[in-house]
Amino acid sequence: MKTRDAAGAEPARRRGQGELEAQVLTAVRTGDGPVTATGVRERLGTGLAPTTVLTILTRLHAKGAVSRERVGRSFEWTAVADEAGLAALRMRRVLDAEGDREAVLARFVTALPPHDEQLLRDLLDRDATDRDPETAPGPDRAPEAR
Repeated sequence: MKTRDAAGAEPARRRGQGELEAQVLTAVRTGDGPVTATGVRERLGTGLAPTTVLTILTRLHAKGAVSRERVGRSFEWTAVADEAGLAALRMRRVLDAEGDREAVLARFVTALPPHDEQLLRDLLDRDATDRDPETAPGPDRAPEAR
């Protein structure tokens, strides 16, 4: 049975961590160009307070997910990252906050399901190939040739 408030309405669902940021980022990205905080609020179509939208945009700016340009007394916002980029930025911030990067990365990799671990290995191999094709691992290279 769902709980209801004194007026008989269901309580608002709490958003997951980062969910509101992802929604705001999507609203910024859906336009043809830069958008104001008011425009973001209108695109979201929710009852968010203008200050809440501005706070989220400011947080996204601090994370490098959006850029802003002053226009008059306000800003116009442009997306720099997509949702995957935003998640990657959050992961990087968590890693940067830890003292023992090697231990954190080792625990992260060992906790991955086999498919995700292989995907990560493939991405690292592809990145290495993009950086230096002569020394990068590949299907036709033996480990000794690295």
